[in-house]
Amino acid sequence: MNTVTRLSANAGVPAGAHAHRLWRPALALALITLLGFGFAYSVAATLLAGAAFPAQANGSLLREHGQVVGSALVAQPFAAARYFQPRPSAAKYDPMAAAGSNQARSNPELVQRIEQARSQVAAREGVDPRQVPSDLLTQSGSGLDPDISPAAAALQVRRVAAARGLPEARVAELVRRHVQPRQFGVLGAPRVNVLALNLALDGLQ
Repeated sequence: MNTVTRLSANAGVPAGAHAHRLWRPALALALITLLGFGFAYSVAATLLAGAAFPAQANGSLLREHGQVVGSALVAQPFAAARYFQPRPSAAKYDPMAAAGSNQARSNPELVQRIEQARSQVAAREGVDPRQVPSDLLTQSGSGLDPDISPAAAALQVRRVAAARGLPEARVAELVRRHVQPRQFGVLGAPRVNVLALNLALDGLQ
């Protein structure tokens, strides 16, 4: 069909009809995308995650006597001597303010804070300052790291056992049972979830 023929064929078609032919498939595509990917996919992914990983999908919540007391993914402060202590937090353990200090190693304030923490932890645990593991002195990037190293947990066994009137061996065994290995055997480092350990500690008594 040459140009003259095409012009003649379209001469009697209203301009609105051409616009209708353009926006109708665009609108259909938009609806399919919205309903298919924005709604159906999200619902399917949520249902699948809830069925395959129910605990993780609901926030890895930990309960005591049927009541939610926290999440295994979020650190909580423990001030009493009868509990294991988590890592320091620049966010003051507030999930709404998760952040690190953003201080460089060369920052004098960071060096001073670490040395103060070293002295405080050493005095609290009754050990030489050189024995204090680094994770009890430094803050994580989020300020909400729920885990400590097995060495940091072992350092606190004597204090916790004395505060609860329990044999040190019994508390040390509880710590050993709560050491989580490297993920898939290669990722990360062995760790102890502080909240889970403290809940198990309460369960002993």
